[in-house]
Order: sequence, then C-alpha cells, then structure tokens
Amino acid sequence: MLTYVARIWVPDRPGALGAVASRIGAVRGDVVGIEILERGGGRAIDELLIELPSPDLVPLLVAEMSQVDGVDVEDVRPVATPMHDPMLDALHTAAMLVEQPSVAELLELLVDQAHREFQADWSVVLDLGDAAPLVVVGEPPEPAWLRAFVSGGRASSSVATGECGPDDVGWAHLPAADLAVVLGRRSRAFRARERRRLVALAKIANHRWAELAGRQSRTLHPSAS
Repeated sequence: MLTYVARIWVPDRPGALGAVASRIGAVRGDVVGIEILERGGGRAIDELLIELPSPDLVPLLVAEMSQVDGVDVEDVRPVATPMHDPMLDALHTAAMLVEQPSVAELLELLVDQAHREFQADWSVVLDLGDAAPLVVVGEPPEPAWLRAFVSGGRASSSVATGECGPDDVGWAHLPAADLAVVLGRRSRAFRARERRRLVALAKIANHRWAELAGRQSRTLHPSAS
C-alpha cells in the first residue's frame, strides 16, 4: 500500500467527512489518519492520511472526493513513510531538541526538522539583533526582508501566536535568544494548526537555548553558580 496526504476543504457540518471517506473507499482507499488544520466560515481544512493500492488511483481519488457537495481538494501528495503522523513527528522533534548538547547543534536541528516536517522550500534561523542568518536551508529572501517581516509579525499578537499570517511564510520567536525561525513554502498555504505547531517547537528550542546559555555562563564564570 502507498500512503498519501490529501488536504481538503469540507463543509463544517455533521456527515461531510463521512461522505468523503465513503468516496475514498470507493476507489479502494483507506483513511488511516485525520488532522484538522483550520476551521472558520462554515468550512474546515483537513489533512487526511490515505492508503491506496496504486498511484494510478490518485486522479480518480481526487475526482471522487471532489464530487462531495462543498468539498474542494487543495493538494494530494505522497509521504515518505507509511507511519507519517504530524503529532508523533512533532513529539519526536521535541525530544531531539531537548537532547542537543550545544547551541549550534540545537539551531541546526531546529531548522532541519522544521524544514522537513513542514516541507518548506527554505528555512532560516535569524538573529534579530542584526538580521544575520545563523542557519540556512534552501534559498531564503534577503536578510533585510526577513527582519522586516518578523518585525511586522511581532506587532500583531494573533500573528505572533500563530493564529494567522501570510500563506507562504511561517515564523516563530525564540525570545531568550532574540532569534526567529522562519519558513517559506510556495506549494501549500500555511494553516493555523501548522503555525501553532511551529510556535510550540520554537518554545521548546527557546527553553533549551536558555538552559545551554546558562550552563555556558556558569562554566565561564564559576563564581556565579
């Protein structure tokens, strides 16, 4: 069996998701996971983890789901492993973050894992003090643009907490270090649940950064301990 993630817009009413699942079953697909990314305006944006016996069935799958009244299919993409689970992936990343022995390794891991989990086109950890990119994956915009973007985002509490933001960029603040992790993705819009998940990972990294920085300070100045 092959595993796919389908991002769909469904009416936020009882029975709508069941009707979609029935259409998936009609093409010999099996829904093995569901994540609600966003709700509002009478609709929900869901990601369904679907097992299919053949990649040739993907176009038929899209056509069948689209036949459900009020349903729009935004994206269907294969996943690398059949056990793909956003919640488990996030917990695994959190565990690795708290295990990192140095600030440099912590930031490298944060960017690499965020880039992979969110399937970003580019990812960066930015020093907000002088807009210097500390860790870069892909080809992000110029540092001045990144700094201006984050500065604008910090002015809005709803953007800073991940409740909303532009479709193609997600970010989160590490206040103890005055850093920000910023991701860009053109293929699919960032949704509220994804933004909140990125903010949560940044909070864990921020806490670990503070621990490592404090440990380094005590090593350099033993009298402070």
